[in-house]
Amino acid sequence: MANLTLDDICVRFGGLQALTDVAFSVSEGEVVGLIGPNGAGKTTVFNVITGVYKASSGSVSYDGTRITGLRPYQVLSMGIARTFQNIRLFQNMTALENCMVAQHSRSRSGVVGAILRSPGQRREEERIIEKSQKALDFMGLGRRTDEVASNMPYGHQRRLEIARALASEPHTILLDEPAAGLNPAESKELMESIGRITDLGINVLMVEHDMKVVMGICNRIVVLDHGVMIAEGRPEEIQKNPDVIEAYLGQ
Repeated sequence: MANLTLDDICVRFGGLQALTDVAFSVSEGEVVGLIGPNGAGKTTVFNVITGVYKASSGSVSYDGTRITGLRPYQVLSMGIARTFQNIRLFQNMTALENCMVAQHSRSRSGVVGAILRSPGQRREEERIIEKSQKALDFMGLGRRTDEVASNMPYGHQRRLEIARALASEPHTILLDEPAAGLNPAESKELMESIGRITDLGINVLMVEHDMKVVMGICNRIVVLDHGVMIAEGRPEEIQKNPDVIEAYLGQ
């Protein structure tokens, strides 16, 4: 069972305390929302989990294994993928090629095998293409396989980022504002896609400002304010929490 656990994570940048004793977990097949006002520390949490930032104290564990201090590619190889607040696709590559890149952590053929086109390398390439195509199909992009990323509509580029994460064969996906910039119809389709992701047994940790999306698909919600956890609970509990209301609206 793929469990992601944060235990008293603190992050300091010089004299700035970005996170203070942040502790929560995400279990298999669960969608957990991570919300809070701008500057609350949400993306910092993602960066600590994925090895972009080093925690000043505390630990992150995955399936019982401590992953604090691992490099991003090592975290990915353990089954934790992510998307980004600002789209980071390979804009001059096709949708299929973007997803194929995500398979690098699962590839075994070396440079010699690629140069010589060995039978093992050809089989692996076929597997990579198959996995990448399945990820595109899953996200409704199966007909855009050969389309260059920069030519795709914005909403489809958002979907492609998630497809690329899925192509890495993760057990956990971190989605950083996946609904940003989407219209209501696209947001609804996104909610349905995330629901289908959990049906695969993949757990999701999601940062999102669209409260309709958050309240509609999350099993639990964690709320940050100025780097401190101020609430955790079911959506209906969070909606009524006075500390959450004050953090967003003021007294």
